[in-house]
Amino acid sequence: MTHRDATPSRGTGPDRTDHEPAGPRPPGAERTEQELRDALQALAGGVLPDPDAYRTAHGEWLRRERRRRLVLAVLVAVVFALATLIGLWVLNQAPSGPGVIFSGDGAAADGPSLPRLRP
Repeated sequence: MTHRDATPSRGTGPDRTDHEPAGPRPPGAERTEQELRDALQALAGGVLPDPDAYRTAHGEWLRRERRRRLVLAVLVAVVFALATLIGLWVLNQAPSGPGVIFSGDGAAADGPSLPRLRP
């Protein structure tokens, strides 16, 4: 006894084959195909490319590239200026008085000190 799955394998349906379906063709099918082929060829023959299409497309591409580079340059300049202004503002917030280096009363530290050179 064999088990058969009800679901067909992928790619084996009748619409996935490369050959024409079996069965009789309707009458006049070849004439219809030929008329359709002729109509499509006439339509395709009437389509002419614009003579300066490449030049126009290339110009558009160059304009977009220039604009992209300009926007990038402006963005870099704004970020640089903003970073500079923030740095100057932070430096300006520092206290203007002399900084405290030693905060003791001048007494010697608990540990040994380094010898001092006297001129």
